[in-house]
Amino acid sequence: MTKVAIIPARGGSKRIPRKNIKLFCGKPIVAYSIEAARQTKLFDEIMVSTDDIEIAEVAKKYGASVPFLRSAETANDYAILKDVLNEVLGEYHKRGRVFDQVCCILPTAPLISAEDLITGHSVLEEKQCVSVVPVVKYSYTIFRSLKIENDRLVMNWPENYPKRSQDLPEAYHDAGLFYWYSKAYFEEKVPGFGEYACPYILPDEKVQDIDTEDDWKIAEFKYKFLNG
Repeated sequence: MTKVAIIPARGGSKRIPRKNIKLFCGKPIVAYSIEAARQTKLFDEIMVSTDDIEIAEVAKKYGASVPFLRSAETANDYAILKDVLNEVLGEYHKRGRVFDQVCCILPTAPLISAEDLITGHSVLEEKQCVSVVPVVKYSYTIFRSLKIENDRLVMNWPENYPKRSQDLPEAYHDAGLFYWYSKAYFEEKVPGFGEYACPYILPDEKVQDIDTEDDWKIAEFKYKFLNG
């Protein structure tokens, strides 16, 4: 099975300028994704998909390849992840390279570990699923969540009001670290979730969305906690 790691890192971050190469605990944040991929020894190719020359140079410094730059169509604010992956795989196909498995590793995932990537790959193979999505459990049940209507609090599911939280189903959300895909994901045009995707459950301390400066500080705190 040939495997490629694709790290999508465009240059146009809005909320945190130059986010993908901003220093995180002393290193450009994209370096953590590259280094974790390299440590697995799983991949025939580890590449960064970017439209930005500076990001490309940083990626190469830390051991990734940048065989081509991303197009303007997949570097705008509206392109979805699958568009980026399809473009990368299409460019490799033009160069005579086809991969059996793809791992998309997000560029702002400093809490990622090689062990998580390896375990995620094991899930893909052992459970024969089309994709593997790392998830984390919501700390409190979403089935007793509230919304605001006409300046008043209303339950999203009022039928759950008399129920104890421990009697309601557990719910999970995408951890936003990486995704494993088999070739079928791209060939059969299947959706990302449902019967095709298998979960890989992570603990809360290994997951942190990074969209604001406060998020960044929390992620650095978690990184230091996890790495002593």
